[in-house]
Amino acid sequence: MARPIKQIQAEAEVVAELRRRARARTSLVRERERAEIILLRLDGVGVAETAVRLKTTAKRVSTWSKRFEMHGLAGLEEAAGRGRKPSIPARKVARVVTEVTQPPKGRKRWSVRSMGRHAGVSHSTVQRIWSKNDLKPHVTRTFKLSTDTDFERKFWDVIGLYLDPPTNALVLCCDEKSQCQALERSQPSLPLGPGHPRTITHDYKRHGTTTLFAALDYLQGKLITRTEQRHTHVEWLRFLKQIDRETPKSFELHLIADNYATHKHPKVKAWLAKRPRFNMHFTPTSSSWLNLVERFFADLTEDVIRSGSFASVKELVDDINAYLAERNANPQPYKWTAKGEAILEKISRARKALEKAEADELLVAN
Repeated sequence: MARPIKQIQAEAEVVAELRRRARARTSLVRERERAEIILLRLDGVGVAETAVRLKTTAKRVSTWSKRFEMHGLAGLEEAAGRGRKPSIPARKVARVVTEVTQPPKGRKRWSVRSMGRHAGVSHSTVQRIWSKNDLKPHVTRTFKLSTDTDFERKFWDVIGLYLDPPTNALVLCCDEKSQCQALERSQPSLPLGPGHPRTITHDYKRHGTTTLFAALDYLQGKLITRTEQRHTHVEWLRFLKQIDRETPKSFELHLIADNYATHKHPKVKAWLAKRPRFNMHFTPTSSSWLNLVERFFADLTEDVIRSGSFASVKELVDDINAYLAERNANPQPYKWTAKGEAILEKISRARKALEKAEADELLVAN
């Protein structure tokens, strides 16, 4: 009778870390192999079978399995004193890490080659050191902190609609995507194929623009939309009237919108005042990320507008309408899952970091 396979177990977070190591492109080969060994063993695969699948030896599988059982993830680390001694002096490594935020005069950031020349190491060494320390001087992310003095009240007003939608009501995320350009590429695109991506020409002919007004039903994922040539209060009012026609009269409407002047025009306010079922909820200034319709606009841009070629505005509008029809036939709502407290804590940290950066700049200037 065959000997039963010894089972090993691990917590969920440990399994998640092992999977990350097995997938990570930046992991060393030996680190990936050890993670793969333990994942197979956790799935109940025997030592011999694991060795065959990973094209290694049973002894290696057994060794790392035992070390994992005894010490967990720490058991998969290289023992102290093992391996080749570092060939890069510690002072050079420290220089590559600490001076990454101090670019040379006349430049805004280091490249791997300029840092390599500066620190006296190869550019590949700089790349390894930056990767190991999760430093990415080539990456820039845009941000803007709201200066709205009533930020927190407006924040919870919008978040509350997502986390606890009112009954017998519709929550509609509303906005307009203006300046949708009908660009006609100068030559046909080359299709996607093995070894090369789809291509489009860098030059184009402009045929005009259109504006898409959209109201996203938060719970159902369906959209009420219309296209217009302009986006003044006149067009916005027409869109509100369309929303009024296309929604059940027995439902209250909670519209989330930004602070664009068009949305607060006196004529718009007068029209809304006569229709108490309309409830406006304005996001804080510079906080359009709170409005989930922006997520739909990003999908529309990626799927239709950015890579398309349109010989007229009508062609662009037709493609947008086809995309909307398909989406409304199979609606997929966006769900808000982030906790409000965690977001406010992150914003608080960003404000403190920004204040410190501004203070440092002022100190340098003086």
